[in-house]
Amino acid sequence: MRRHNGRHHSTTPRITRLLGSLLLVAAAGAFAVGAAPPVQDTAIPLGRVVPAPASAEPGGAPYRITHDTGIRVDDSREARQVAGYLADILRPSTGYRLPVTTHGGTGGIRLRLAEGPYGTEGYRLDSGHQGVTITAARPAGLFHGVQTLRQLLPAAVEKKSVQPGPWPVAGGTVRDTPRYPYRGAMLDVSRHFFTVAQVKRYIDQLAMYKINELHLHLSDDQGWRIAIDSWPRLATYGGSTQVGGGTGGHYTKADYREIVRYAASRYLEVVPEIDMPGHTDAALASYAELNCDGVAPPLYTGTDVGFSSLCVPKQVTYDFVDDVIRELAALTPGRYLHIGGDEAHSTSHADYVAFMDRVQPVVAKYGKTVIGWHQLTGATPAKGALAQYWGLDDTSAEEKAQVAKAARNGTGLILSPADRIYLDMKYTEDTPLGQDWAGLVEVRRSYDWDPGDYLAGAPASAVRGVEAPLWTETITDSADIEYMAFPRLPGVAELGWSPAATHGWDAYKARLAAQGPRWEALGIKYYKSPQVPWPTS
Repeated sequence: MRRHNGRHHSTTPRITRLLGSLLLVAAAGAFAVGAAPPVQDTAIPLGRVVPAPASAEPGGAPYRITHDTGIRVDDSREARQVAGYLADILRPSTGYRLPVTTHGGTGGIRLRLAEGPYGTEGYRLDSGHQGVTITAARPAGLFHGVQTLRQLLPAAVEKKSVQPGPWPVAGGTVRDTPRYPYRGAMLDVSRHFFTVAQVKRYIDQLAMYKINELHLHLSDDQGWRIAIDSWPRLATYGGSTQVGGGTGGHYTKADYREIVRYAASRYLEVVPEIDMPGHTDAALASYAELNCDGVAPPLYTGTDVGFSSLCVPKQVTYDFVDDVIRELAALTPGRYLHIGGDEAHSTSHADYVAFMDRVQPVVAKYGKTVIGWHQLTGATPAKGALAQYWGLDDTSAEEKAQVAKAARNGTGLILSPADRIYLDMKYTEDTPLGQDWAGLVEVRRSYDWDPGDYLAGAPASAVRGVEAPLWTETITDSADIEYMAFPRLPGVAELGWSPAATHGWDAYKARLAAQGPRWEALGIKYYKSPQVPWPTS
């Protein structure tokens, strides 16, 4: 609103008071019929974001997004795409045009690519009266900077209808780079199947918190979820059911490519998993020859584990593995392919070692790096392989020592301790979803640990990052995913992104509480943990 100097007007005090009263009555009437009240014209402090930035230095006047604001980018296709993503978030709620341009000028929002101390994912955000500039060396850094800018705006910016504003961004500078290169979330689409649209919704939520790896658990006893041309019954028969006996489903190759494309547009890499030699009943039921006795078992819709195994001595097993990995690797531009390896209770130790010795080179042959659950360290992990540790605080010392020894010998670690960051664990005894075999995991427990010194005997340098798995025995739709992931997922993201020096529950729970109105604006159905001081309105 323009401000007028009173000396240019001769309005009497009485008329001024009258006009003011009329305006107040009109405003009250507007809100009485359902119009949204204006957003408080107070900028959110620079450091009140999740994950916590490496540094946030407040200073200077805030910038306000207005109808005159534009988004300027370098003449780069990826930078323009990030700018378009930002504009798509801001336009519905602000009602502003927010044109994206490569033309010169000053002010507004600028996304700038330039070499500097940012790495592949870091960024710098500068805000002041004239505008906001996000600078990064790579487009991924610009994208992560946009997530920070998003959280510096009022939560109403997330709504899909025009809101009254204003839209201030606090003045100052944020400098930010991730602690770990691997910051993941796993979605089990095997126990229950999730559509492409549901996976995309979860991808959008992960991207808000700078998660950069989406691990898809594509096969298990209860369902095979990816089409394999050379073994078509895997999907059409093995994917025809799910836990509880529902109709299941599978991704065509076009479906999977669309998930990969969409994840890449949010700077997430898809990590596909084919679990083996155990957790394989869906495959064994689809092809009798994969069983040692040549007899196909029935499809399985329960939740027990450890009863199935590929036939390790048979050559057809390795023909099968080669075909599946070849086709899946061709669909996956990312670096990794996960081969499972957990809970192979029906496979002898000798057979397990022999199987992993033959399968890991197949992954390398098709240009991918092996990831396996930490039981892989009971065999001989391939050079460069990553072991995903899912043990508990009370996992045996022998098993932990085995993983730590592999880490000292060069195997990288992804930390997913089940009693900390398995998102399918119940929050409390009364949680209507989830399981409790690893214990009850409230929000503080999921956040309050340090990946750098979690596993005794493993060097901190071996830790590549963290990943929050969500197993879906009890999870059937997006609302279930959201209830179990939020508010725990942002804490896992912070463990992976933020410097250890920023870690602290008291400060974190206040920043986490500020996310609640944002999730409500986005329609995210989250668990309102009593450990978090959520806003009252």
